[in-house]
Amino acid sequence: MATEPLTQNELAAYLARIGFDGAARPDLSTLKALVGAHVQAIAFENIDVQLGRPLSTDPAAAFTKLVEAGRGGWCYEHNGVLGAALAAIGFDVMRMSAGVMRQVRGDAAMGTHLCLQVQCEGTWLVDAGFGSWLGAPVPLEHGTWMQPPLPVSAGTTDDGLWRLSVALGDTAMSYDFRTEPANEDQLSALCHWQCADPASVFVQNLTVQRRDGERYLMLRGKVLSDVSATGEVRRELASEGELVEVLRNVFLLDVPEAASLWPVICARHEALFGAQAAPTT
Repeated sequence: MATEPLTQNELAAYLARIGFDGAARPDLSTLKALVGAHVQAIAFENIDVQLGRPLSTDPAAAFTKLVEAGRGGWCYEHNGVLGAALAAIGFDVMRMSAGVMRQVRGDAAMGTHLCLQVQCEGTWLVDAGFGSWLGAPVPLEHGTWMQPPLPVSAGTTDDGLWRLSVALGDTAMSYDFRTEPANEDQLSALCHWQCADPASVFVQNLTVQRRDGERYLMLRGKVLSDVSATGEVRRELASEGELVEVLRNVFLLDVPEAASLWPVICARHEALFGAQAAPTT
């Protein structure tokens, strides 16, 4: 589908939500500023999935949640809202289907991710919804760029798709995509699968992530990681009360009902972290 732009009132509300108070023009400096502001103001999170609430790929529903309700979300929501905002400003935006870790999962992964192509003084991959890994637009060309504290790489696969990779220590996360309009039915089907199937990592584990300046903050289950240029520091949360407090103070999310997830988080802890469960200080 074509990217439906936000109305001017919705755009104003979005810009206020991310703390952008400059002149929003369809130029590269605005694009970079918007993406940077978005990933720091709005966390990547799957709390609704953990609570058993259905989600969709509808940008209007995502606007209600992320902008009006002050929540975070996942790729379909982040990039749905961001794409609609960019279109309202006058950017040339195309929604694209992608497959997270396709090199492991195969083509069945296609549709597990929504990203954006933006034409603006060149061709850019724009993505505010890949776990907050990306803090800026990525030029659609072969190369590696530091987006502190994480290196981001783009290249092509043997079968001709683009691959975007982000490294965190010894771990690399990636997705593959074609530079063509998204298969919206595929996105919708995979969104439903990731919401509901017990094999979905989003069903299995709580994950909340956000950029804060040149720090990368990540909560997986009850393990909070703070990644900076000097390395990664981990600690374990001790209670449901601390979980709610960290969501509010670290990730800017006021979701007191997340306390109900604590027993499941604790049950999954050993399976998720195993020998790495002990906090690193």
